[in-house]
Formats: sequence, structure tokens, C-alpha cells
Amino acid sequence: MASEIKSYRDLKIWQKGIQLVKTVYVLTRKFPKSETFGLASQMQRSAVSIPSNIAEGHARQRTGEYRWFLHVALGSAAELDTQTVIAYELGYITKEELTGVQNDIAEIRKMTYSIISHLSD
Repeated sequence: MASEIKSYRDLKIWQKGIQLVKTVYVLTRKFPKSETFGLASQMQRSAVSIPSNIAEGHARQRTGEYRWFLHVALGSAAELDTQTVIAYELGYITKEELTGVQNDIAEIRKMTYSIISHLSD
């Protein structure tokens, strides 16, 4: 129930976002050193942006602002999805790793759209 949510930390979507960040950091650790400030950094920033925007939007206490930050999180999820495809195409991650991250992103997207639709009511 919504009354049990005292902070953004109680949101499952935020928790899943934090888990996704950890996954991305583990994956990008094995990228070539030449990618430290390139694709690896971009993927890390995109991943971090997802739970960060969920948290910031929730903390704003205004429905319109919350919705806006959720849309920003969706944009970051799309960036990360694209970047994982690039990482796969460059041979930096395996097909299984690609699928795992894309499944996590899809789940977060679905949860985000659900929250947005409930906020619109």
C-alpha cells in the first residue's frame, strides 16, 4: 500500500534501479581500459541516472514534477539499452549479459510506466 512508503528507498522500482547500477558497474569493469572514459562511463552514468531520477522525483512531492523525473528515468533507460547493444556489438559483453541487462531495463520501464499511469489518474 502507498501508506507504507515512507521514502523513495521503499520503492521497489528504486531498489531494482540500484541493483541495475551494480550490475552495470560489474559488467563495465571488464571493458578495455580505452573505454574507461568512453562507453563504460556512459553506461555507468545512464544506469545511475535511473534510480537517481526516481528518487528526486519522489522527493519533490508534486505529481507533475514526479512524472517529469520518471520520464527522465525512462530516457536514461533507453540510453542504457542502446549502450548495452553497442557493448555487445563491440564484444565487451556476452549475449547472456546483454539479455540480462535488457530484461532488467524492461522491468524497470514497465514499472515506471505503471507509476506514471497511476499518477495521471
